[in-house]
Order: sequence, then C-alpha cells, then structure tokens
Amino acid sequence: MEEHHKPVLLNEVLRVLDPKKGESYLDLTAGYAGHASAILDVTRNYKNSCLVDRDDYAVKVLKSKYESEGLKILHMDFYSAALQCLQCGNTFDLVLADLGVSSPQLDNGNRGFSFSKSGALDMRMDRRQELSAAEIVNKWSERELIDIFEKYGEMSPGFSRKVARVIRENRPFYDTKVLADAISGNARHTRVHPATKAFQAIRIVVNDELSQIEKTMPILPKLLNPGGRVAIITFHSLEDRIVKDYFKNASSMGEESELILINKSPIIAEKVELVNNPRARSAKLRAAIRSSNSS
Repeated sequence: MEEHHKPVLLNEVLRVLDPKKGESYLDLTAGYAGHASAILDVTRNYKNSCLVDRDDYAVKVLKSKYESEGLKILHMDFYSAALQCLQCGNTFDLVLADLGVSSPQLDNGNRGFSFSKSGALDMRMDRRQELSAAEIVNKWSERELIDIFEKYGEMSPGFSRKVARVIRENRPFYDTKVLADAISGNARHTRVHPATKAFQAIRIVVNDELSQIEKTMPILPKLLNPGGRVAIITFHSLEDRIVKDYFKNASSMGEESELILINKSPIIAEKVELVNNPRARSAKLRAAIRSSNSS
C-alpha cells in the first residue's frame, strides 16, 4: 500500500512544516498518504487531523490505513473540504496541498491522464462528476478548444488552432494514445511531447483546477492556528502564479499580514531526488506561517 505513490519534496515539506508531536494536520490532497504518513508519524494526533481527496481509489486506501485511528477522511475536492472545515470552525497547526496528479492516476491508463498509455479519455479526479475529457474533445467547438489550449495549456495561438482543427476533423476520439498520436503527427517534435500541453489544458478544465486553487487560497489562513504552517506544492506556472501572488499579498501588509513567508523563492527538488523521482522535476514548494497578529 505504501508503494502506491512516491511523494515529491518530502524532506523539504517536513522541513518547512516542522511537525511536532500533538499538532493537528489537514492534508487537502492526501492521495495515497505519501506526505501524510511521514507527518502523522511525527504528530501522532489522529483525532484532530483530517485527510482529503476526491479520488475514490485514494480514499479507499486512506480509510484502510487510518480509519481505525479515528482520523477524519473526506471524499471531496479540496475547496469544498476547506470550506466545510471553515464553516465547522476547525483549525489546524499544519496544512498541506500537493496539487499534482498522483503517480497511480498517471500509471493507470484507464484514468485517461497519460498520453503515453492507451486508455479511456477520462481525466476525472472525482469519477462521480459528469464532465470528462471525452466530452470536451468530442463535443466542444473548435473555438472553445483553441481558447482552453491557449489559456490552460499556454500553447501558441498557431499551435492551438492546429491542434483544435486536427481534433475537430478526426473526431470522435475515445482513446488517449490515439488522441496523443493525432496531435503529435501534426506538430514539430521537440524534447517535450507535443501532446503534453494539450492534455494539461483538458485536465485543468475537467477538474476545474485553477478555480479550485483561487477559491481555496483565501480560506487557508483562516484554517491555521496562530503560528500554524501551510505548504503548497505546484507543478506548472499557472498553479504556481496563483499561490505565489496570494502568499505575496497576504504577507505584504506589515503587522496586519495574515501570513509570514517561510521561503520567498520556491523550493525545488535536489538532484538526488530527481534521479529517484523524475516527477519532482517541475515541482515547486511555497510555504508560510500564520501570523500571531492576524485576527
């Protein structure tokens, strides 16, 4: 069970969160408990901690591992969970969110996240929702596809138009590898697979990822006890920009600031980790402390 997922920047997360015995912990994207296991091994405070994930596979693993400890496990997206905790008046000493797609999601071709594996065009982190990658690829207009490729894939206008046209002219698509090959066959081959950014854009829209982050960030200081620490791991510039800007604004009001930055520049993986866990190559960690002066 513990081999499901290798957490990125684990040593760095432990350093910035600095967990101590008895502290309460909220993991908004607990996944297969990669980070959570290491933190809870230190805090041992299961009663006042909470693990969240919207992936039913991950929730099943979390329950088998921790439910007998009395630890609260929520099967929902991280914004809804943060909002629920806020409304219930729950606060924590430690809060973590790892915003990346987990290794088990990528490794299971049928989840539809990987363009290198054949599988259904799905990409839903929460399989209870209706919107899937197949609906976007096969039903959205060419103009809508161009827009999401430019906005969420950060693709050039020319390449966005080319990919959208290829999709429209060759629909329907049901398989991730077939879609990736169609995109690749109409692009200049570079070090990064031509389908990378298109798949990123579709996944972001399917899971409402950026909106989730934007709505969650202002809630985080309110979920922290004074002196509590929050850490966020991002994997691409669109995510990181939202986190960076919020942390900057929340820490720039002098004595009235809600947060104090732990690291002004993002923390990235060291070479040793990159060898053992290539997924960490794009990971960035930002962290902050809840000011004892903020209300």
